[in-house]
Amino acid sequence: MRDVFTFGLVAFSAIFFVVDPLAVLPVFLAITRNETSAHKRATALRAAITSGVTLTVFAAAGQLIFRFFGITLGAFKIAGGVLLFMVALDMMQARPSRTRSTPEEEQEGIEKADVAIIPLAIPLLSGPGSIATVMVLMSRHTGVAYMIPVYVSIALTAVITWLMLRGAEWTERRLSKTFLNVVTRVMGLILAAIAVEFVLNGIKDVLPTLHS
Repeated sequence: MRDVFTFGLVAFSAIFFVVDPLAVLPVFLAITRNETSAHKRATALRAAITSGVTLTVFAAAGQLIFRFFGITLGAFKIAGGVLLFMVALDMMQARPSRTRSTPEEEQEGIEKADVAIIPLAIPLLSGPGSIATVMVLMSRHTGVAYMIPVYVSIALTAVITWLMLRGAEWTERRLSKTFLNVVTRVMGLILAAIAVEFVLNGIKDVLPTLHS
């Protein structure tokens, strides 16, 4: 039970930090600047729900995707870890990550009538990094007891994301840019450690196949 709880903490930390709703707040405020408060709240809810559903689908279908494309688990762990490390490096430098979205995609989002699904939910909240994270986490253990914490972590992250986007204007007024950058850097450091663990586990899985 203790191992499951520890894994749950790791899963929540990894998913929440890579989704990183704090980094999405400035984009959310920019692309919803002409909306009413009620419309902003509705947009935040749809974005959080869509992000949660997207990550849940990839978490559940991860093994099928591996088999369909003939991808080994070890290779995917290494690739996912490298991708997470790139995101973590950008976070530690408090700069937007181009693995999450590009300026062109964000500008296109500003011009869209409904931005909740694209670009907010996809790719800003549930982009390649977060999708790879949930798939790797689901593959680390085969027992159902270890799968539940991943789904719970996705749900908790979606709820917290909704609350943060809903209160984006308040957050922008109350918290300084320096404080947000410090929080982002700390989150990036933790995410970098998790990324390194992913890569090391992937290497352990791949090494036996190289000797065969």
